[in-house]
Amino acid sequence: MLHYKSYTLQNYKNLSRLSSVSNEDIEAIEIVGRVLPFKTNNYVVEQLIDWNNIPDDPVFTLSFPRKEMLYPEQYNHVKNLIDKCDKSALAGYVNKLRMSLNPNPSGQKHNIPEIDGIKLDGMQHKYRETVLLFPKQGQNCFAFCSFCFRWPQFSNMEDLKFSMRKDLKLYLKYIRLHPEITDVLFTGGDPVTMSCKILEDYVEPLLAPGMEHVRTIRIGTKSLSYWPYRYTTDKDADNIMRLFEKIVKSGKHLSVMAHFNHSVELSTDEVKKAINRIRSTGAQIRTQSPVLRHVNDNPDVWAAMWQKQVELGCAPYYMFVARETGAKHFFELPLEKCQEIFRNAYQQVSGIARTARGPIMSCYFGKIQTLGVEEIAGKKVFVMRFIQGRNPDWVVRPFFAEYDPNATWITQLKPAFGDKFFFESY
Repeated sequence: MLHYKSYTLQNYKNLSRLSSVSNEDIEAIEIVGRVLPFKTNNYVVEQLIDWNNIPDDPVFTLSFPRKEMLYPEQYNHVKNLIDKCDKSALAGYVNKLRMSLNPNPSGQKHNIPEIDGIKLDGMQHKYRETVLLFPKQGQNCFAFCSFCFRWPQFSNMEDLKFSMRKDLKLYLKYIRLHPEITDVLFTGGDPVTMSCKILEDYVEPLLAPGMEHVRTIRIGTKSLSYWPYRYTTDKDADNIMRLFEKIVKSGKHLSVMAHFNHSVELSTDEVKKAINRIRSTGAQIRTQSPVLRHVNDNPDVWAAMWQKQVELGCAPYYMFVARETGAKHFFELPLEKCQEIFRNAYQQVSGIARTARGPIMSCYFGKIQTLGVEEIAGKKVFVMRFIQGRNPDWVVRPFFAEYDPNATWITQLKPAFGDKFFFESY
């Protein structure tokens, strides 16, 4: 049994593995980690990272800060303030820099609903059928992804955090009064960092009378990748399995929305055991990841990952585009490149693995898929469609954007025909 041990800026230098890391890369952890949150653990360090391939190892890049994640002028300014030991100026600059990195992308603040005149911070209701819940005790992770679009949750940016600070009864009342809600997604952070007892306190009310319209409970988590022992040998792992069984036996569908960013995260015996245990409860596991430069920007990696997921009984779900936040300049790829990776990976797998959809921009308007590049009326265009939208009438409606080989996000695109996209007047 492996006992959890975390590594943060305060204790990462205790890692014996750092002997294989250059002084420049160690310096980058210290400097970039002051701006973007850093945390990893002994499972990631010992079983997932190839320490002979630093800094280019994909899992190292996923979990450790790298120099290029800040622009040179930003990096040098933070370094100079650290060297000067000017704590006040450093704190002020770091805060200013974080705010410039679009800490809450895609208009997330616009998704917060109200009830009885009270804003339900810690809940988002962007799409008709689905609400997101952010349990206050689950705003943590077993390790922090360096691309995470929810990095403010871990950065002492209290005004920007989503967290269920109000009485749980208010959130439940909102769900009860909205029969159009069929899906409740617990997210964070990572809700599985909570004890089973606390998770149960949030879940069980959804199984009670009056909640029959809630047909699916989703749990968004990176735990299978970063700490699979949560489902195998942690002290309340058996209790979590019983909770999952209880959800399924209640007649509701339980979907574990697992974040796998690279096939190496599926390679250990422990993750395979964890997947088997979850599936034995009747829960389904769906997998998703953004396509990331320096990590998985290769169709062979995606094809191998989807194939392995299917073999283990998981359903490939989404390939996302890196969101417009944090170190986006380090991870982003042109939309055309994202679509090429998706298409070339899709062609390598059988139909049973082609449940994945992508590449998807989860933006203010909804989830927009880039289908490809075509020529229409003598004009080169992106063919796109909504997978999900603020307005349900937009879903699966195709539209066209002017071709731009450098565009990485919907806001950089112009309509191919007409003055504006049909959804911009919303």
